[in-house]
Amino acid sequence: MLTVQLAEGVEFRTLEPWQSAEFADHAERVREDISPWIPWAATVTDAASAREILVSYAQRAAADDGRMYGIWIDGVLQGGTVFRKFDPVLLNCEIGVWMGAAGQGRGLITKAARHMLRWAFETRGMARVEWQCDPENQRSIAVAERLGMTCEGTLLKAFVMNGQRRDVMIWSLLANEWERST
Repeated sequence: MLTVQLAEGVEFRTLEPWQSAEFADHAERVREDISPWIPWAATVTDAASAREILVSYAQRAAADDGRMYGIWIDGVLQGGTVFRKFDPVLLNCEIGVWMGAAGQGRGLITKAARHMLRWAFETRGMARVEWQCDPENQRSIAVAERLGMTCEGTLLKAFVMNGQRRDVMIWSLLANEWERST
């Protein structure tokens, strides 16, 4: 299995169905940190619900329309990333991320997202990568900015989170912008 070392003691690798108990434990640990922003934070409550998410992403990876990765710090799952959308025909995809408090402030999400951008643009030939976030999520906005993304606008009341309609900021990076930045 492919593992990328993001920093000393920090591994970035695929999250797989056999890790459902670990993912459920992780969800419990980080729930308070991520629940304002991440929909599955409320629904992953045990190994069975964790397995559902991980199996869905394994199936999506097999269908080439999504992937899920974890970030382990000193052997403990603390965060992760996803290709929430991945369209190899239209050459568009969307990156999503999350990190519990124990891993925040170390640039790990930015590093992981850069690996995903490199793979999306250089290996898969994507034309456009999106980043969507709640306008209240300052950490997510900061990562999009560090990645050199452009804010294209805000969709008003376009997403339901915890029973509330929320706005969604749309950020993007285009292939030619990636080429200029590398």
